[in-house]
Amino acid sequence: RFCLPLVLASLPTMATGEEISPALQDAWGDFWLFRFFVNAAGYASIVVPGFLLIQYFKRRNYLETGRGICFPVIKSCVFGSEVKSVHQEDGSLPPRAEPTESSTARQVFKLLFCAAGLQASYLTWGVLQERVMTRTYGATETDPGEKFKDSQFLVFMNRILAFTVAGLYCALTKQPRHGAPMYKYSFASLSNILSSWCQYEALKYISFPTQVLAKASKVIPVMMMGKLVSRKSYEYWEYLTAALISVGVSMFLLSSAPNRHVSTVTTFSGIILLAGYIIFDSFTSNWQDALFTYKMSPVQMMFGVNVFSCLFTVGSLLEQGALLESVRFMARHSEFTAHAVLLSVCSACGQLFIFYTINQFGAAVFTIIMTLRQAFAILLSCLIYGHTVTVVGGLGIAVVFMALFLRVYARSRMKKRSKKLPPGEIPVQKV
Repeated sequence: RFCLPLVLASLPTMATGEEISPALQDAWGDFWLFRFFVNAAGYASIVVPGFLLIQYFKRRNYLETGRGICFPVIKSCVFGSEVKSVHQEDGSLPPRAEPTESSTARQVFKLLFCAAGLQASYLTWGVLQERVMTRTYGATETDPGEKFKDSQFLVFMNRILAFTVAGLYCALTKQPRHGAPMYKYSFASLSNILSSWCQYEALKYISFPTQVLAKASKVIPVMMMGKLVSRKSYEYWEYLTAALISVGVSMFLLSSAPNRHVSTVTTFSGIILLAGYIIFDSFTSNWQDALFTYKMSPVQMMFGVNVFSCLFTVGSLLEQGALLESVRFMARHSEFTAHAVLLSVCSACGQLFIFYTINQFGAAVFTIIMTLRQAFAILLSCLIYGHTVTVVGGLGIAVVFMALFLRVYARSRMKKRSKKLPPGEIPVQKV
């Protein structure tokens, strides 16, 4: 029993191959791999009993024999209505409403409102994310301060607010009749909280610009997951742009800048965490795509996923005793409290702006806005936190964003062409 802590204690140095700052290695329990398995064990303590209960109710044919006050709840969670709708064209979101006859000025104002909301929400979120995960709180001339280390608590903060906002929205607006078994949201929820945890944790080992570039390259595993999960097929230009993105990201990661700060050097641990983020996030989007075969709105999806996200994260935090420790950290540092709350507000508002933008202007306009946001996020991070980008790294960034804009252009052309196809001809599915 004493061997496991000793082995885990030696893993950080073995895994990264580089010297890690003392702040990241105060104790062997702070190493990301150990925390990952501890968090996964916490989720398993909820998932395994839930799985056994679902199997029990299905074997007992509870849908036919069940009675009592618990029957509606069990039916909704385990069976649902099992009525699927025709898969929507966009794959994840309802078709946008065609704008009624309104003035050009009104449409321009709506577009500016959407762009400003998305940029403000996600640029603020990105700056705060880097601040919370890479800087200390309470530093004075004599005291170096302390870093906040529990990424899972930040995930919980984001999800509890998103759950509240989505719940209020569903309660106050008319929504489609819900048909999906609730337990099916747990798969997307589990992969979503793991991807978010990897995203926060990775900032301890990589720079924020590197993380943004990695996010831009997630179209590659999304395509792979699309083939595995949804059996999708893709056009040649999608493979071409995916290859260009890979080349651009490789140029950026392999470029070395003089006088790089130790905390911004990309380590092996950082690369593994980025890979984990991309894989989990790719599964989330494809599983949600499959769930949208049930008749539901995007806000219902947001609510269902966040219900389980809150359950998993608060359960794991309570089991570890980390919830009270994080609350104590908030009590010690009011600045962190403000940052954590604002981080959650930006995340929840950003999701609502996503739904509204796609509904009003379509996925192509939304993708352009978010691609520009990624470029601005890298620029802001370099200006505020002093990251250095070499000429080769800058060229790699340019290649990535050129490929992203090429994808938007090619997709819009494909969409226009598909509208002119004969009724019997079906276009190739899109990422």
